[in-house]
Amino acid sequence: MRQPSVITRRVAAAAVTLVVTAGAAACAGPQDNDAKSDGSAQGKPEKGGTLSVLNTEAQTDFDPARLYTSGGGNVPSLVFRTLTTRNREDGAAGTKVVPDLATDTGRPNADATEWTYTLKEGLKFEDGSPITTADIKYGIERSFAAELSGGAPYLRDWLVGGAEYQGPYKDSKGLASIETPDARTIVFKLNKPEGDFPFVATQTQFAPVPKAKDKGAKYEERPVSSGPYKVVKNEGDGQHMVLERNPHWSEKTDDQRHAYPDKIDVKAGLDSAVINQRLATSSGADAAAVTTDTNLGPAELAEVGSDKALAARVGTGHFGYTNYLAFNPKVKPFDNPKVRQAISYAINRTSVINAAGGSALAEPATTFLPEQKAFGYTPYDHFPAGKTGDPAKAKELLKEAGHPNGLTISLTHSTAQNRETSPEVATAVQEGLKKAGITVKLVGLEPNAFNEARWSVKDGPGFFLSRWGADWPSGGPFLAPIFDGRQIVKDGSNFNHAQFDDASVNKEIDEINKLTDLSAAAKRWGALDKKIGEQALDVPLFHPVYKRLYGKDVKNIVISDWTGVLDISQVAVK
Repeated sequence: MRQPSVITRRVAAAAVTLVVTAGAAACAGPQDNDAKSDGSAQGKPEKGGTLSVLNTEAQTDFDPARLYTSGGGNVPSLVFRTLTTRNREDGAAGTKVVPDLATDTGRPNADATEWTYTLKEGLKFEDGSPITTADIKYGIERSFAAELSGGAPYLRDWLVGGAEYQGPYKDSKGLASIETPDARTIVFKLNKPEGDFPFVATQTQFAPVPKAKDKGAKYEERPVSSGPYKVVKNEGDGQHMVLERNPHWSEKTDDQRHAYPDKIDVKAGLDSAVINQRLATSSGADAAAVTTDTNLGPAELAEVGSDKALAARVGTGHFGYTNYLAFNPKVKPFDNPKVRQAISYAINRTSVINAAGGSALAEPATTFLPEQKAFGYTPYDHFPAGKTGDPAKAKELLKEAGHPNGLTISLTHSTAQNRETSPEVATAVQEGLKKAGITVKLVGLEPNAFNEARWSVKDGPGFFLSRWGADWPSGGPFLAPIFDGRQIVKDGSNFNHAQFDDASVNKEIDEINKLTDLSAAAKRWGALDKKIGEQALDVPLFHPVYKRLYGKDVKNIVISDWTGVLDISQVAVK
């Protein structure tokens, strides 16, 4: 995705001490999903009770047109069903796209420029009225309206006529490239082949919206539900939301959501340390509480590590996400490949991992693609630095590059305490390169200025910390925005940091996009990643690991590799 979602993609850096009350327990360290604690000792999950969600960030703009979510999102997925959705299973099985409102994941024509879907029978909104393809078409069209901006941009690029369309408030004729020949059939006509279209159909823009109930920008206050829960309260633009059962939702048409709790109470604006403390203590309503945006930090993990029972309430997740050092070869001396290679060899990944929170929260990376099969992960290490770097090899390359006495460079980073692009990680890079004779001057910028700098074609720094997460588990949304030369944006946010424009790479991206066999596509993405990696346009550093507490009465924990976080559509509290 273009920038990590504030809802699920953030690695928290909180470092506080957990005060564990008597009766709360203790551990050998946070566990992995394979040894998940789903509350089985407390019996089979049952319907009933209230699930509390404790978050730092509000669920703002709760309108399917404005939400930027993958797989339907977490809280949004309780209210908005889409044509397809993510498979609600643990680990790698959760990276698959599956039908939701539709009977299948879509039927492409021969060149994947046209996709057809058929709706399941018996689908209803919260008021009992039937959900039709006209509602889905309208829901998508309203996402093109300027006043409802914020959602994923793909349909504007992919749909025929999408680039010019201004939404139904200005153009009531709608998009001719979305056809609804009958109430259960919908057809999408695309500008170019897109084998990943079933993944895009998981975005909330594909949620049905009844035209008669649309209130424009105010729709978010009381959106019409197609999912298992409806919104009964939304205060402070998502600061406090209460969801209750949608009586017209049926599990017969929805095999992905369980909807165990009777009510979901979402509170935001809380301090991350307070959230983790409340989840650890698990008293009163907090015993049936989870968080969808707050991780444990290094100090908190150390406290949890001394209490087995508390550690049994830590969910571990992986999301397709890479933190890396970016080069801009338009800036000297990074125009010289040997300089870039030297830096790649000099990196001390052990110190970088420690700066990122330790091995429990970060895993070393040598590939740009995340280490997941769905992305097409293909192992490679073109510049093997070992765990602590290879200064001798780096010095050798610097000499070949005309810098026998070393060189001095600047590294731009954010001042945000996020343990990703922050001063701690920058300092770890600085110290590692020093052993190779490379003096690094650190340039810290506040977050907004940092993002503006690293996304600028005109004023972009030559060497900076960066990160990238995918909108869905596939190599396409990971590699194309960063390495497709046709996606270089000169007058806006440019994510192709190296301004890399290689005709053979561009062609291969187009060829892979034609594939509707996702396994075959994944292999090609992996091979392309390996090929691009030889250019030393970046230095992969680490992939984050998510560690999150949940209340002692929470059962049925499911954490997929699509989101990396607990799926609240599966949770039970009784």
